[in-house]
Amino acid sequence: MNYRKWMLGLLVLLLCLPFGMTGVRAAAIPITIELDGEALSSDVPPFITASGVTMVPVGVVSKGLGAAVEWNQSSKTATISKGENVLKLTSGKKTADVGGTPVALDTSVQIVQGRVTVPLRFVSEQLGLQVVWDQATKHIALYSNAEIVGPSAPTVPAPTSVPTPTPVPTPNVPATSVPAPTVPAPTVPSVPGAKVSKEMKGAWISTVFNLDWPSTSSTGNEAKQKQEFNTLLDKLQRTGFNAVFVQVRPSGDSLYPSVLVPWSKILTGTQGKNPGYDPLDYMITAAHSRGMQFHAWFNPFRATTDASTANLASNHVAKAHPEWIVKADNKLYINPGIPEARQHIIDTVMEVVKGYDIDGVHLDDYFYPSGTFADDEAFKTYNSKSISSKGDWRRDNINDFISRLGQSIHGVKSDVSFGVSPFGVWRNKKADSTGSDTTAGVSAYDDMYADTRTWIRSGWIDYIAPQIYWSLSFNAARYDKLVDWWVNEVKGTGVKLYIGQATYKVGTDKSAEWQSGEQIINQLKYNEKYNEVAGSIMFRANDIVSRDPFGLASLLTFYFKS
Repeated sequence: MNYRKWMLGLLVLLLCLPFGMTGVRAAAIPITIELDGEALSSDVPPFITASGVTMVPVGVVSKGLGAAVEWNQSSKTATISKGENVLKLTSGKKTADVGGTPVALDTSVQIVQGRVTVPLRFVSEQLGLQVVWDQATKHIALYSNAEIVGPSAPTVPAPTSVPTPTPVPTPNVPATSVPAPTVPAPTVPSVPGAKVSKEMKGAWISTVFNLDWPSTSSTGNEAKQKQEFNTLLDKLQRTGFNAVFVQVRPSGDSLYPSVLVPWSKILTGTQGKNPGYDPLDYMITAAHSRGMQFHAWFNPFRATTDASTANLASNHVAKAHPEWIVKADNKLYINPGIPEARQHIIDTVMEVVKGYDIDGVHLDDYFYPSGTFADDEAFKTYNSKSISSKGDWRRDNINDFISRLGQSIHGVKSDVSFGVSPFGVWRNKKADSTGSDTTAGVSAYDDMYADTRTWIRSGWIDYIAPQIYWSLSFNAARYDKLVDWWVNEVKGTGVKLYIGQATYKVGTDKSAEWQSGEQIINQLKYNEKYNEVAGSIMFRANDIVSRDPFGLASLLTFYFKS
């Protein structure tokens, strides 16, 4: 009797299980889809594979793009073509053919219920389709209008997805064999709040460690490096960015032919080795052809990213002038206290100003390191002003550097902007009553010896872009309080204020406030309060358009272009 009951229960359980769901799981709630505001029905709704890749029927995607789709049953290859763009995706193959070039895929073509389905992110990036997921209504909106197309389609979150702080494949969204019902949905996702257009919509492109460009897989490959940069610019432009700040001197070396410093190892794998072309010239041309500004970003006093000199080129500053070098924080720094060393950096910057059609010179916060710095001998030797406090002497060294660099730049090209992106806290109120209402562990004035207030009031710089890399709820250094403070600093000075924002923290910082792209959007909305905030620069490019946590690129697209 018990055996019969057990068998009956098992039979009932088996009858309740779905069939024909290889690689996907059944969804409790159907996913709906629309294209440019028009509801679409499909007998195979969008779904996410077990490996976490969003798939859609190729016919649904191509319809709005006016693309031709061909399916070769014998080779199991889908060919999608529009104009000069030709994509070939073959079932079981982890690369796609894009205009004759193999491009890696996370998942190849799949046949589901007799329909050819393709990876949504890949097709979006290659043919320009914007995809927006509404978690509340389980709704996907597709946009083919080039004016609002984003760089890469966000992977559709699972109905039960939990945000994760690491860049992992998007959680599974089960497919369903039930046709997607048509339900009303907004044509464009709502981004509440008044919108004030800001002139600067910039992104930092990090080259050090091959972070944003070029990839390590393109080492020594000129064609691939150019293709990667073009793709990165296209993604940024489609999102709404109008300027890039590219790191052209990452470690006392260069991304351009220089008579002063060696070629960067990020290009060929070996510092000092000629890559066979001029990357800086190529990048500037690529940016300008898209109507984007190009700002040359320099790390001023950082000589290396570690303390080793074994693999440095013979003309690297650490080998050519070891007397200028100080080891700190397991890096090598060019000592700002030595006048000749400061002039060397100015000369390297001016080499670019004179030789290239850049829109701006941009410095980050590599002045003095915030820890111990062995410069007693320099303090004694190069203190012609007899400044009693080493802290004041250090600040005077940096002031001299900023002042003379600005004069040099504008003396050669008055239309080239010069700006600095310092640590976001000048001084805490506890240290200075005129400082910000913060309790940061370090400050630009006291620890990096960067007296940004003097630079602004003296008019040595054209803009300041403080790195305000904290959330609106981080009490030690709240974003809104710091924006308020910097607005007051630039008010009436003629120096523009751009805000440096930490897009890299979205989805990687474990704090709850960074588990959504809305943190960045809300910061942008806060900036709208002030005419003094002339825009923002976001760190960094690939965190926005490649990693694209929680659909951040889509959120930015609609914010920038709404």
